[in-house]
Amino acid sequence: MNNEKLSKHELQRYSRHINLNEIGVDGQIKLKNSKVLIVGIGGLGSPAALYLAAAGIGTLGIMDYDTVSLDNLQRQILFSTEDIGKFKVHAAKSRLANINPKISIIAYQDRLTSANAFDIIQEYDVILDCTDNFPTRYLVNDACILNLKPYVYGSIYKFDGQVSVFGVKGSACYRCLYPEPPEQDLIPNCAEGGVLGVLPGIIGTLQATEAIKLLLNIGEPLVGRMFVFNALEMKSRVIIVKKDEKCKLCGEKPEIHELVDYELNCESSSMKEETEITVIELREIIDKQPDLQLIDVREDNEFAEGKIEKAKLIPLGQIVGRMSEIDDAKTAYILCRAGKRSATAIQQLKNAGYQGKLVNIIGGMLAWSAKIDPTISVH
Repeated sequence: MNNEKLSKHELQRYSRHINLNEIGVDGQIKLKNSKVLIVGIGGLGSPAALYLAAAGIGTLGIMDYDTVSLDNLQRQILFSTEDIGKFKVHAAKSRLANINPKISIIAYQDRLTSANAFDIIQEYDVILDCTDNFPTRYLVNDACILNLKPYVYGSIYKFDGQVSVFGVKGSACYRCLYPEPPEQDLIPNCAEGGVLGVLPGIIGTLQATEAIKLLLNIGEPLVGRMFVFNALEMKSRVIIVKKDEKCKLCGEKPEIHELVDYELNCESSSMKEETEITVIELREIIDKQPDLQLIDVREDNEFAEGKIEKAKLIPLGQIVGRMSEIDDAKTAYILCRAGKRSATAIQQLKNAGYQGKLVNIIGGMLAWSAKIDPTISVH
């Protein structure tokens, strides 16, 4: 969009913005001509997208590959019960279009990867990192820094949240704080550790606030600073984030010049040496080998809600005790919800002396539901 004025409808819709001296008509036109990409349309992305759409961002990109599940609804306020099973970006686009039909919404039903990050990110003015995993977080950081794009970082865990702005010329990047991704085995996720439902609403709204400030060049964005918030104690503080001149990405002698895909799923880092395949490859194997050995290590209730017909259930907590049920003369394909428990199961079997070939299924049942059989609901 490259409109030079606002319509009568827009003047009325955005009148409370326009009444602010810091924004006015010119500022609202800037927002109308702006493009913002939200990577991850879950807990953080939901409130950020709602407020940016309402604010009149001309082009709003939303990127996510996941589907809506029941346990999302406690915090992902873009979605309703009727959206369960739908791809998040499609459900989100419909909701956002109802909120503001005057803006353009571009939905990317895909992961952000080293193959697509540059082409997508370069089309936008500001990027919001609303992801919930370290591999994508580092990819967003690297792509934005190499693309000279500012981005607003947000993260949540249990009762704590953080917000900062990286990628502004001369400022720190995420790697200045954390040079390398941590071992996946050491990373708790929201499913395991939990998160207060309202917390992503607070942090995601702050991310939207920072994006608007960057687009309008007003106020003091959190450049070189990180806002840290604890909801349980209702305490906050701002810490200084200094640029590391030895940073491998943005330092004086950078060593990182291209994007790298880290572990894009939840698989254990200790399984890097093990064989792994995608769900598409698994489908091909099932078609060719109807008697294959497929072990699902989820819990009974998960298995009952949705499963692959050929799969045998052996929950992770029972895997070693029931090792004799796995034929070590045949390849055992190990499956879980997202790829982490299956990788852990493989490691436990190896530690217990299992001698057969073990193959981890990347992305687990979430990927199977998204790419092979969307009729299976995975919660």
